[in-house]
Amino acid sequence: MNTGILRSPYKRVWPQFYKAALFELDANKVSDRIAEAEAVLVTRARELFYSTEDNIEEEHAVDDAMYALHALRSALKCRSNAKNGSQDLAA
Repeated sequence: MNTGILRSPYKRVWPQFYKAALFELDANKVSDRIAEAEAVLVTRARELFYSTEDNIEEEHAVDDAMYALHALRSALKCRSNAKNGSQDLAA
C-alpha cells in the first residue's frame, strides 16, 4: 500500500557527509568535503523546516553539525593564514 509518504534520503546520509568532512585526512580535500556536507545539511534543514513531524532533536543535530563545519572552516583559514604569514616572515 502506498501511503504517499516519501522518506528523505538526506535523513540517513547527512551524518555520513558530516563525518567525512570532519575526518578527511587529505588537507587538499577538506574544503570540498565541508562544502558537500554543508549542501546536504542545508537540504535536510529545509526538509525539517517544512515537515509536520516533531524533529526537534534532528534539527538541533543539524544545527550543531553546521556550526561545527563553520568552526572547522574558520580554523583551516586561520591555520592557512598563519602558515602564509610565517612564510612571509621567513622570506
